[in-house]
Amino acid sequence: MRKVYIVGVGMTRFAKHRNRSEKDLTAEAFAKTLEDAAGVKTGDIQSAWFSNTTWGYFNMQHSIKGQVALRPLGIEGIPITNVENACACASTALHGAWKDVASGMYECSLAIGMEKLYNEDKAKTFMAFSSGVDVSNINEHMKTLRSIMEGVKLDIPSDDGGQGAGQSRSAFMDVYASAVRWHMARYGTTQRQLAVIASKNHFHSSMNPYAQFQSNMSVEEILQARSVVWPLTVPMCAPIGDGSAAAIVCSENFLKKLPLARPVKIMASVLGSGTNRKHTEEELDIAVRISRQAYEIAGVGPEEIDLAEVHDATSFGELHQCESLGFCKLGEGGPYADSGATKLGGKKPVNTSGGLESRGHPIGASGLGQIFELVIQLRHEAGPRQVEGCRVALAENGGGNLAFEEAAMGIHILGRI
Repeated sequence: MRKVYIVGVGMTRFAKHRNRSEKDLTAEAFAKTLEDAAGVKTGDIQSAWFSNTTWGYFNMQHSIKGQVALRPLGIEGIPITNVENACACASTALHGAWKDVASGMYECSLAIGMEKLYNEDKAKTFMAFSSGVDVSNINEHMKTLRSIMEGVKLDIPSDDGGQGAGQSRSAFMDVYASAVRWHMARYGTTQRQLAVIASKNHFHSSMNPYAQFQSNMSVEEILQARSVVWPLTVPMCAPIGDGSAAAIVCSENFLKKLPLARPVKIMASVLGSGTNRKHTEEELDIAVRISRQAYEIAGVGPEEIDLAEVHDATSFGELHQCESLGFCKLGEGGPYADSGATKLGGKKPVNTSGGLESRGHPIGASGLGQIFELVIQLRHEAGPRQVEGCRVALAENGGGNLAFEEAAMGIHILGRI
């Protein structure tokens, strides 16, 4: 496989863009990406991968989303592949663009993701997330998740959120709640440690002009916030929002034509799917499996990762991924966060963008939003949230849920040139 480089990244602010269309958000992200990829022209792009999950659900634009969104931008005639892979669709799009160039088929490819998730009908928005599980067997799926707690002794407050998954909240909050409760019972993880992670991410996003939330929150404020489903409070969970993000990748030969480029190398691009493992088989977790593949391809270990963007749809997501990616031992994600290791200035900053919890989570764009953050960090262009001297970074982007883990996941390891 040929070497592949990211030469352009761009994104909109992630927010509630009530008065902007899907095409408009896509156009802004593409324009910023093209400008960032100094010297690349629209006509240089030989293939495009477009990620989105809910445009069809909300506005009936199924089937040819990418062709519809990209033609007004002058992108036509080339292969345009539409990607739908739950919350992992943007990293899936980047993986596709990487393969196009790495295989030698094309010299320059575009990965772009967009989502308009906010809707005045909140119940409809929350129901959209339910498509990320086996809808033909959703009751059995939730029963399987509840089985995690069988035989586990844990004091759960009576106001744990009650009923309402898919109506008053995303069903995935219940997925996370089941997982974190089991983790609390087995390892002694605390609600306060979850709040430490959320507070850290709000601190990071306060320095990120692209983030949906840009203000600090203390640990106490997060603990005292409204409960979603115990032990998760609102600031521990990713908000509903809209946005778009993109990346342009190219070959080494094409890079020679771009004297003004600030390239970042894709050291590894791995896409995988979950397995029907037992919830106690943590060593077989999807992130454990495919991150080890990525480390081997990139020729690095977890100790050599300088910073990471991980899929924290809740703060437990970050805690869990720090363990699964090998940043700390299994069961030690809570103390690891408590130590300050994942905060700017710490041993391994995680989610310097603010993560999904605070930067925002427009599903089709989230994975490429992670890539945007890592690219500007590796270029040393991140301003007040810059990780000093960083050279190697990792992005983990998971989506959907079957049995006890994500249905899909993409992991990318990037390196400073």
